[in-house]
Amino acid sequence: MGKTKDSEEDERPKWDNKVQYLLTCIGFAVGLGNVWRFPYLCQIYGGGAFLIPYLIALVFVGLPLLYLELAIGQRLRKGSIGVWNSISPMLGGLGVASMLVSFLVGIFYNTILAWVLWYFFHSFQNPLPWSQCPLNDNRTGYNVECEKSTPSNYFWYRETLNVTPDIETSGSLQWWMVICLASAWCIVYICFIKGIKSMGKAVYVTATFPYLVLTIFLIRALTLPGASDGLVYLFTPDWEVLKNPQVWLDAATQIFFSLSVAFGGLIAFSSYNEQKNNCERDALIVGIINSATSLYASISIFAILGFKANTGFNNCLQENILTLTDHFEFSDQNITVENYGHWFEYLNQTSPDELAKLQLRHCDLQTFLDESASGTGLAFIVFTEAVVEMPGSQIWAILFFIMLFSLGLSSMFGNIEGVLTPIHDLNLVPKWIPNELVTAITCLVAFLTALIFTLGSGNYWVEVFNNYVGSVPLLIIAYFELIGVIYVRGMKTFSEDIQFMTGKKPNIFWKACWMVISPLMLKGVLIAYVVIQAQKHPTYFAWNPDYELFPATEVKPYPDWVFAIIILLSTVPVLSIPVVFVYKLIRYLHKRSSARAELNPYCNEGFEVETQEQRKQQA
Repeated sequence: MGKTKDSEEDERPKWDNKVQYLLTCIGFAVGLGNVWRFPYLCQIYGGGAFLIPYLIALVFVGLPLLYLELAIGQRLRKGSIGVWNSISPMLGGLGVASMLVSFLVGIFYNTILAWVLWYFFHSFQNPLPWSQCPLNDNRTGYNVECEKSTPSNYFWYRETLNVTPDIETSGSLQWWMVICLASAWCIVYICFIKGIKSMGKAVYVTATFPYLVLTIFLIRALTLPGASDGLVYLFTPDWEVLKNPQVWLDAATQIFFSLSVAFGGLIAFSSYNEQKNNCERDALIVGIINSATSLYASISIFAILGFKANTGFNNCLQENILTLTDHFEFSDQNITVENYGHWFEYLNQTSPDELAKLQLRHCDLQTFLDESASGTGLAFIVFTEAVVEMPGSQIWAILFFIMLFSLGLSSMFGNIEGVLTPIHDLNLVPKWIPNELVTAITCLVAFLTALIFTLGSGNYWVEVFNNYVGSVPLLIIAYFELIGVIYVRGMKTFSEDIQFMTGKKPNIFWKACWMVISPLMLKGVLIAYVVIQAQKHPTYFAWNPDYELFPATEVKPYPDWVFAIIILLSTVPVLSIPVVFVYKLIRYLHKRSSARAELNPYCNEGFEVETQEQRKQQA
């Protein structure tokens, strides 16, 4: 038996070096959310004040969970299903749940990479296609939908997504999106074709290139007018928002999802390590770099958004200046952006009625800075608008979308690993089938499933998956991971495992977090999240050109059948946890009763012999 175990460990792939392993973990943890979710949360939740709940969540939930996953994967040298089966067969459902969540997240995540590819291919055009409206069908003027909104909105909703007015109208498959989606899955497959051998080489580029681009963007952004306005806006703390419980909930969920714990990918990656390795140091490096990246990305993003706001503010003033100059017949250089305020006050005192008739735009820099956006709205609308205003816009667009693709690709490695490793651990595939074919079949199934996202309603379905697959299921999985390691395997055994690997036992802080603080915080976040979601019927933002307030997006409630799918997406991935537990428990009890039944005849026979001897003695 020992030989078999040793041979299995010898067969298990290993990282070429420690740097490769750390880059893979950092690449998996650092994803699109660091660039387009964290800055948005900082913006809407009081700037620098948001960092307080964020850091508390990092220290007491994020890092302990990250450390636990890296440690248990490295010690048992198995993927997510193998680890939980080793600890207790009744916990096997945890691995299945992680695998399902990884698959479901992977299919919509790679769709976002398909969108990034579409924008990347169009970034070589001059002028950029989202910089101006296209002509109408008669070529007598500009497209009406585009004129009512903006060129960047039109390119995103109509040219890219060809979006339907609601989620119930599916529309047809958009062939250009199908091609981009197929390309994205082909790239993932090529990078993963030899498992960690080929992926380990790819992360040298995918995990480091985003930092280079962010640095280039930061240097360029800081030289643009208005960059300082964006940074001041981002980091000016509003302490009042800390009284809002939603801030604490969003901080906890952000750090939790940002570190990519509970997907099974980190457990799989650490299982390719040597057992004698300081996993505590690894967890701290990955966790701190992940959070530092969020902060660094925020500075780059908001320096550019400050420039965009400044440009919008100046354009607004220039329109008003032109109107005033024409109406009052001033000479061209009389009113400037710098003295506009003085002129406005002067005219308001001398000619208030004339001024009121002009219906000048209200220009306020704060209003432009308040135009918050997150997710696809930030990447494909707000940021593309900002890039258009920058000199050499094609170069900046190309760099931006290569950076997004690199961030997403390195995260996809973790999602695919979270699916493939359990498949091998469960021995679902015969040994004679090559790993390359298993990977190809997995990618093909994922691609075919993801075709739903290339429909006209695809964007709405991406939002459904994004909001509900990666929320409640991951919180539940993480909670039971803590219970499984600390209370089933046991704190004493786990401490000895860590001592064996690192040379020292975990300190009182880690033990307190694993045993009490982290489970309580996770339970609190889970309950608060479910309560908040249950209080209101879920809604979505629809792009509807016939909406009376267009170009504002229309807020619509999800239909009942979509709401049922939302509930299924939130519950089905974790159903394997109780199902496997009950199944294994019944089998255990059945075996125990069968063993007793086999022993009973011998016990009864022995009892009868003993009774006969006692009677003889009495006689």
